[in-house]
Amino acid sequence: MKNDVVPVQIRGILPANSGCALFVGNDEKVFVINVEPNMGAVIGMFLRETPKERPLTHDLIQSIFKGFNITVERVVITELRNSTYYARLILQQSNEVARKIVEIDARPSDCLALASAAKRPIYVTTSLFEQVEDMSEVLERINETGAENE
Repeated sequence: MKNDVVPVQIRGILPANSGCALFVGNDEKVFVINVEPNMGAVIGMFLRETPKERPLTHDLIQSIFKGFNITVERVVITELRNSTYYARLILQQSNEVARKIVEIDARPSDCLALASAAKRPIYVTTSLFEQVEDMSEVLERINETGAENE
């Protein structure tokens, strides 16, 4: 699978009319995934390592993972269908006897939040990366005007 994916990062977060625009990409190309406003805020908090008064849902999930010796290995944004992105959360559980890898269908916003919280790699399938519109220039213009960028 490693040859079929492209490594990416969250390059910027911008509040938008209908939610929040996550700019995801690398030096070659950046594309936008629109998420709910609260998910954009949560992902931004994880990226900035902002202290929180109480655990958020993704903090709870991380605590559960830790209790069962599960780690987030990586996330892969897999496809775009009917204007909806799809993603896979790749988890690993290890103990003294065995190592198990589990791949779970999940919303890209949840995957990106968990990857940001755990400082784990984010990938996009090569076919999707070739399909999405490059928004690098838009992100550059936003950065020049001083909008929030990670």
